[in-house]
Amino acid sequence: MKRIVLAAALAMLAHAAAAQEVTLKAITAFAENTTYSRPFERFIKRVNDEGKGVLQINYIGGPKAMPPFEVGNALKGGVVDIANATGAFYTNVMPEADAWKLTEHSMAELRRNGGYDFMAQLYAQKMNALFLARLVDNNPFHLYLNKPISKPDLTGLKLRITPVYRDFFQALGATVVQTAPGEVYTALERGVVDGYGWPITGVFDLGWNEKTKYRVDPGFYTAEVSVLVNKATWEKLSDAQKDVLRKAAEAGEGEAFAVFAAENQKETDRQAAAGIQTIKLGDAEAATYLAKAYQAGWDGVIRQSPQNGPKLRALVSKTR
Repeated sequence: MKRIVLAAALAMLAHAAAAQEVTLKAITAFAENTTYSRPFERFIKRVNDEGKGVLQINYIGGPKAMPPFEVGNALKGGVVDIANATGAFYTNVMPEADAWKLTEHSMAELRRNGGYDFMAQLYAQKMNALFLARLVDNNPFHLYLNKPISKPDLTGLKLRITPVYRDFFQALGATVVQTAPGEVYTALERGVVDGYGWPITGVFDLGWNEKTKYRVDPGFYTAEVSVLVNKATWEKLSDAQKDVLRKAAEAGEGEAFAVFAAENQKETDRQAAAGIQTIKLGDAEAATYLAKAYQAGWDGVIRQSPQNGPKLRALVSKTR
């Protein structure tokens, strides 16, 4: 009889523990197991390993499950609980997110100087979201081409863009075409575009190296991909469940700078080995190129958000 009672008690405890465990639905704006999803996938593994019996994440995938430019609205509306995305993919929801590319301070510094707090307020107000952690940092963008240039002039070139590059490439005279990453290979293959903007890493993930002849140096801006949590979802979690997410987020954000320093060098070498030639602008032209990049970038942010743009510039950039 005692054994029956004990077994029943254990069963009740197990049921109670299972009932307390929460499962959150997560999506990434990038193809699974590629450069900009892998940090998120490490985050998910940490959560699921440490959160057994407390919190788990159901990873439903990437663009095959949802188009990248719909992720922001899906998170805002609670269709998904957690999203891995770059601000460039949801400027339709929060224009100020485009400022992440222009950050010139580390995330640790932004958390100290008020930059993170200001952004966090905007995420709560405009996206119904909590900005949990930046998992991609220290990762410069580059211009990739199939036609050579000798100076900072893109007149006559058709370039694939996201909002990250629109203002800069247009300021240099390019015609721009916005597409999702999954459409770039075909656009290059068919000659719809002459090149594209993309960070130093990730060119090989979708085979773009096969259709790319040149990379322009120097790099500009810095890529940002971050983990966001629906605000209503977050508020329903217990302290223990929030701690599981926070600890995994802190670990990912803490390692991002060093991880991408190594990835940047690895990819630079790999591109050279694959035959992608480097167009290196001279010192004076490089200075002009970068000055135009940041001026055009901030002009775009401030045009979209006249009230918040100047405040963001003061918090996240260095004097130029």
